[in-house]
Amino acid sequence: MSLARGLIFEIVRKSLDAGQAVEIEGLGRFRASAQGYRFDPETQPTVFVAYAVEDLAIARRLADALRAAGCSPWLDKDRLMPGQNWTESFNRAIADADAFVACFSQRSVSKRGEFQSELRQAMECAERRPLDDVFLLPVRLERCVVPSQIADRVQYVDLFPDWERGVKRLVRSIRRAARRRICTQFSPA
Repeated sequence: MSLARGLIFEIVRKSLDAGQAVEIEGLGRFRASAQGYRFDPETQPTVFVAYAVEDLAIARRLADALRAAGCSPWLDKDRLMPGQNWTESFNRAIADADAFVACFSQRSVSKRGEFQSELRQAMECAERRPLDDVFLLPVRLERCVVPSQIADRVQYVDLFPDWERGVKRLVRSIRRAARRRICTQFSPA
């Protein structure tokens, strides 16, 4: 065992022995039990939420709705820690997510920057997945044109004029996206 892994193991063990649960993002939660240690795997669908910074308020509203529906949304403003390498964190979070929700608005479709970069990264991840996998989920926050490179390939959902209906449709797709991972991850070998 490498020195780093040994140190991590020791920190986790000490925390568990002190009665603290240890959560490893995307994997699950370790906790002490009467029989020793217990691991509860992450079974909530993980969702990367991409948005233009001008749409942060509605992206937070969407993340809250997804959380209330039993999903685990990854929103940069909530997940990134001070000093954390955000480019590497974004790339890992996108690759590890069950689904990537791209929030399209009049601002995000015309703006250069991180939203476009995250979108390209998600499209690359989608290319590596089986053809019938659901991954890239375009969401229109308002009337706007979804780029043809996406609209020609996958169906988008509108969160207007009926927010609740749009969120329900989105959650169904997210659960479908996560089903393959959960079945594969926890099925007997």
